[in-house]
Amino acid sequence: MPAGDAQASDSPKVTWALELADRPVGTLIFEAQDMFWSDCRFQPGPAWEDVRPLIARSAEAWRRRDLEAARAADEAIMTAGLVLLPSDGGPPITEFLLRIDGDTARFR
Repeated sequence: MPAGDAQASDSPKVTWALELADRPVGTLIFEAQDMFWSDCRFQPGPAWEDVRPLIARSAEAWRRRDLEAARAADEAIMTAGLVLLPSDGGPPITEFLLRIDGDTARFR
């Protein structure tokens, strides 16, 4: 778990608000930990359509196995100014890799 402690199934889920320039892009709801990646459900917000092309470019480049394009797309995502705000009041996360595919997301 990202918070370090296992949660009981009836405990509130860990969530992160994904924002771009204080605009809500979406919410990531923690589902499972996979090595270094936090696997989440994704609920899009009002600014999702502004970010979707960045995410789509990265996903397509990784699917094609075009490492140069994939790394460039990931760098564009990282420098776009996206922020993850944890629901538990922890510090904002400003440096992360992000994948979103439909209603699933993962970050590290």
